[in-house]
Amino acid sequence: MSQIPHDKPFTLAGRTYQSRLLVGTGKYKDLEETRVAIEASGAEIVTVAVRRTNIGQNPGEPNLLDVISPERYTILPNTAGCYDAEQAVRTCRLARELLDGHKLVKLEVLADQKTLFPNVIETLKAAEVLVKDGFDVMVYTSDDPIIARQLAEMGCIAVMPLAGLIGTGLGICNPYNLRIILEEAKVPVLVDAGVGTASDATIAMELGCEAVLMNSAIAHAQHPVLMAEAMKYAIEAGRLAYLAGRMPKKLYASASSPLEGLIR
Repeated sequence: MSQIPHDKPFTLAGRTYQSRLLVGTGKYKDLEETRVAIEASGAEIVTVAVRRTNIGQNPGEPNLLDVISPERYTILPNTAGCYDAEQAVRTCRLARELLDGHKLVKLEVLADQKTLFPNVIETLKAAEVLVKDGFDVMVYTSDDPIIARQLAEMGCIAVMPLAGLIGTGLGICNPYNLRIILEEAKVPVLVDAGVGTASDATIAMELGCEAVLMNSAIAHAQHPVLMAEAMKYAIEAGRLAYLAGRMPKKLYASASSPLEGLIR
């Protein structure tokens, strides 16, 4: 991707990343497919569900870190599967122990198993504790601009509103709320959840999101490695289009070629 002089870098917790695509590690058929798909995506940040994936807490079992090396990728432990603040805080502290003091975490506190919608009350509780405990908190939340603002003011380093429910592939269901969040943002805004295909990722980037996190859209594709590569280019294209600035929409047609100087 060519350098854009006026583009600002994507920075989290003091570290700058070239890729604006963050990917998960769940739902692949095996660890080898996980490894190859993540390589094809070009992602530098890889999120891991600590409660569902072995990163050293279960000796003798296959360890994800054997194929997704912390020397190559920034590991982003997440609290998927937590339904209250206490569980989420405990999970982040476990991740910090397993990863030698690692402070960057993705907080998600879910409301129920049917929707996997965020429980914003418990999320706010957990975020407050984790920020005070020295964590760099990226937080999954609803697309409510007020909640997003409160999480940023609390000290979270990034807010991650859903585009659609986790694993649904419905795409950007409410771009208008996302636009409000982006207008007010004092921290990076990343779309998290709902992306189904490359065009969804591009739309998120065209809206002005700093990055996009996804898992199901790649892992559940008929050809995950190919979709991972498609997402890489979709993110890049969306960012370029955002920087370029789209043409205004018009109700009526206008000629592509100038009318002046026509032969009559």
